Amino acid sequence: MASASDVRVRFCPSPTGNPHVGLVRTALFNWAFARHHGGTFVFRIEDTDAARDSEESYEQLLDSMRWLGFEWDEGPGVGGPHAPYRQSQRMDLYADVARRLLEAGHAYRCYCTTEELEERREAARKAGRPSGYDGKCRDLSDGQRAAYEAEGRTPIVRFRMPDTPITFTDLVRGELTFTPENVPDYGIVRANGAPLYTLVNPVDDALMEITHVLRGEDLLSSTPRQIALYRALAEIGVGNGSIPEFGHLPYVMGEGNKKLSKRDPQSSLNLYRERGFLPEGLLNYLALLGWSLAEDRDIFSMDEMVAAFEIGSVNANPARFDLKKCEAINATHIRELDTKDFIARCEPWLRAPHAPWAPESFDRAAFEALAPLAQTRLTVLSDITANVDFLFLAEPVEDEASWNKAMKPGADALLRTARTRLAEAEWSAEALKEAVLAAGEEHGLKLGKAQAPVRVAVTGRTVGLPLFESLEVLGRERTLARVDAALAKLEAQAQA
Repeated sequence: MASASDVRVRFCPSPTGNPHVGLVRTALFNWAFARHHGGTFVFRIEDTDAARDSEESYEQLLDSMRWLGFEWDEGPGVGGPHAPYRQSQRMDLYADVARRLLEAGHAYRCYCTTEELEERREAARKAGRPSGYDGKCRDLSDGQRAAYEAEGRTPIVRFRMPDTPITFTDLVRGELTFTPENVPDYGIVRANGAPLYTLVNPVDDALMEITHVLRGEDLLSSTPRQIALYRALAEIGVGNGSIPEFGHLPYVMGEGNKKLSKRDPQSSLNLYRERGFLPEGLLNYLALLGWSLAEDRDIFSMDEMVAAFEIGSVNANPARFDLKKCEAINATHIRELDTKDFIARCEPWLRAPHAPWAPESFDRAAFEALAPLAQTRLTVLSDITANVDFLFLAEPVEDEASWNKAMKPGADALLRTARTRLAEAEWSAEALKEAVLAAGEEHGLKLGKAQAPVRVAVTGRTVGLPLFESLEVLGRERTLARVDAALAKLEAQAQA
């Protein structure tokens, strides 16, 4: 393995739609590996597919990486010795490499049509043979090439795979061998001259002197192709002649033992941002999808992960995405925040469009008074809105289910007694609790039963922050007005 100062890894997504959690897990493991070894984390954009790539997705990728805290050493906005880091800006370079591969005999022009290829593949499948490319155009004469071109055929460029097995040691899976019949020649340049991922990815890895390629298991089958191409690139003088070490990360599984795909709703990074997951909470959970700090330790910081992370410790078995566990880990990270930090991170959910109250109704002092109590109850930051909306709305939310649950027969009598007691009480949480407790005793109810109608009258919900601390912050006037409104509603219902 390369020495610490030589480690260079890359994260190279394509800007096609919203980032997904599998992609984030790959970025995390690369970033942690680089930081652990004091190496270089290269952020590269693979945007050669003009039909699918978009500038909006590119900007979203950069924004997501910054939100997650992945500072990159080389890449967009940072630069570096191998700039540019967007493949769409490196096309002349790829064309030159493809030309040199052709001249050296490592690649050749293939004139087969799509229909011809499919016909031969189908025949191979029926005969029980491998259905990859059969090498028909491998050794065409000048006359055969001229004849095809006279027909108007436009060739693609194929890489010529060696006729010997390719063996490498995967950092996660151990030694692997691929035989020639299972790794046929493959396309590297389209008929229109556009380079394919199969060319540009290894070329950039070679030129950027990448030492370790840590990526998803779904790309494992392309690794022998890339190793052969790295060797060819070394022969024609592209890069420093070294071949990266590979580590293929386990699948992230979703529902029904299926690989979590970009189309699965729970895979979208934006979903977690919009719900108010902390970056450190989400990353903590994603780190557990194939790796662990210790057998009995699920909660850790990114600094602790960096200190401990080794790619050889990654488990090759598929990892199942468990949203409930992800939420539980995030909740723990919320509880561990400094109170001032927690208050600051809640800010987006206390303003439009998340907050249902008018901006001028927001009372920062009232929020800060209850923030420590809210902090212990949130799973995600967006939960804060429903926990404190009773403070800033003119009237409590209307929740029919909560109303029906709390306002059982006799609730009106209990509320009238509670209203009297509350009006007479000193306005402190402890005194307010005693007032409701005494009201309950008058009606033969314990505190839990007695406070339920009061809570719904004041907050609109059956669950929420500690009631009496909430009443203290809400204030005497507004509390009593809401109890009066609830009594009026009960009376109207009785008369209906």
